[in-house]
Amino acid sequence: MVKVMAINAGSSSLKFQLINMPSEEVITSGLVERIGLDQGNFEMKYNGEKFIKECPIKDHSVAVQLLLDALVDHHVVESLGEIEACGHRVVHGGEYYNDAVKVDEEVVARVEELAELAPLHNPAHIVGYNAFKAALPEVEHVFVFDTAFHQTLDRERYLYPLPYEYYTDLKVRKYGAHGTSHKYVSQVAIDMLGNPKHSRVIVCHLGNGASISAVQDGICIDTSMGFTPLAGVMMGTRCGDVDPSIMPYLCKKLNKTPDEILDIYNKKSGMLGISGISSDSRDIENALFKNGDERALLTGLLYARIVSKYIGSYFVEMGGVDAIAFTAGVGENASYLRRLIIDNVSRALGVFLNEEENERRSKENRLISHQYSKVDVYVIPTNEEVMIARDTVRILGL
Repeated sequence: MVKVMAINAGSSSLKFQLINMPSEEVITSGLVERIGLDQGNFEMKYNGEKFIKECPIKDHSVAVQLLLDALVDHHVVESLGEIEACGHRVVHGGEYYNDAVKVDEEVVARVEELAELAPLHNPAHIVGYNAFKAALPEVEHVFVFDTAFHQTLDRERYLYPLPYEYYTDLKVRKYGAHGTSHKYVSQVAIDMLGNPKHSRVIVCHLGNGASISAVQDGICIDTSMGFTPLAGVMMGTRCGDVDPSIMPYLCKKLNKTPDEILDIYNKKSGMLGISGISSDSRDIENALFKNGDERALLTGLLYARIVSKYIGSYFVEMGGVDAIAFTAGVGENASYLRRLIIDNVSRALGVFLNEEENERRSKENRLISHQYSKVDVYVIPTNEEVMIARDTVRILGL
């Protein structure tokens, strides 16, 4: 057995899982929050118990040391030498990486270079990596890129119809996101289909951020997010695709700068903007079913319509679909949105839900389509950490 630390470092947070491979048993998991603020928070789950500690956490180095000390203090490991590898989630690998990669100085330099394409994420990932490297100097590290799974897109799918030199000189193209989740969920869906030689799967990663992917024979051929994670479907606070001309129009009408409008696109739009209630689909669902709120209803209908359009387009791209898989917070839990989405495509695709299964709450992978449906519909809880651990073991040959 190999113990792998799967790490997701944010600008002020650090999520982790220690996983036994190849059994994929999660030994412990947790979260360090409010890094760099006056009062930080550390949580760790182990052996059915939750350990919580509140204290100042100056930076990621302190957060990592707090985590490693807790592993030994609570006898999760008897010594840090039991940790044999670390896998790090990295949002942007650009065109450099179509797979996970063992970390060296060149890899770090490229991830730093790509920070201009992911300024909120890539720098934080490097900080997290450096903190773990300093604390565990003998351990090998792997970067697992959110963009890597989408690097199989053809040029006619990733290019924008802009002057070609904007791509060659400025790297403007579709990159996609959530690739680690799309890869994991599509693999599970193919397994649930019985591992056929040929498969066509549409993955709906619907969380506060949301993206759809078309996966043919295990290879991603298209995805909804674009140059940035703002593109594609409507999300919690992000607008998704809108007419580009809206930007200069709003700048003039509201006397705002492009950056200010972009901030509205990212933080005040989507479910929050349409509903006026919340970016959380649970709050919108409560307003709809408890109060009959009309804008809550409109939000659900608009969200479902936009997602279903992507499903329809990917159905056409792949010449059919064998399975539609819902995942992430909204996809796994909002049964009414799954129903609205499938209702929109049911006649064209011949897909129908088993309403009892759709309404059933479960953390397990499950089939929710009717036995007479031409397309299987699954709910598959995503597990990016397990995918990170799988890639880490594979890349390092452990």
